[in-house]
Amino acid sequence: MRAHPIRRTVLTCVATVSVTTLALALKPHSPPATAAPRTPASSRSPAFPGGTGSGGASGKRTLTGETVQTRYGPVQVEITVDGAKITAVRAVKTPSGDRRSQDIASSSVPTLVQETLDAQSARIDTVSGATFTSEGYISSLQSALDQARA
Repeated sequence: MRAHPIRRTVLTCVATVSVTTLALALKPHSPPATAAPRTPASSRSPAFPGGTGSGGASGKRTLTGETVQTRYGPVQVEITVDGAKITAVRAVKTPSGDRRSQDIASSSVPTLVQETLDAQSARIDTVSGATFTSEGYISSLQSALDQARA
């Protein structure tokens, strides 16, 4: 004897909902850990340090941002400024706990450095596939820029 079509439809719907609920329950719920809260892009200064309300100090200086602990390891940025211009950027620390983290950092950091030099601020995009490293980089970069303005 065949099952009634409505009964089959109900069973199919129940099975679909059950499988979807189980799949969503397996997703990890832990948020990324960072050392300091990130400054939203909208509240960052438009440029370094020649932006509104900031007086650029003259002379060449090297400043190191705070170390930001990301989910995959620490990120720290060092900048060199000459007057009101960022002349060099270097990632002092990048995630290196495993080979994948090293590969991601080695491919994303040069892009972040170039974007920093082009933008002359911390208003840069994150690199796709390297979100945690990018966010740590931007936070540390903003910390160094804040020191330069002080």
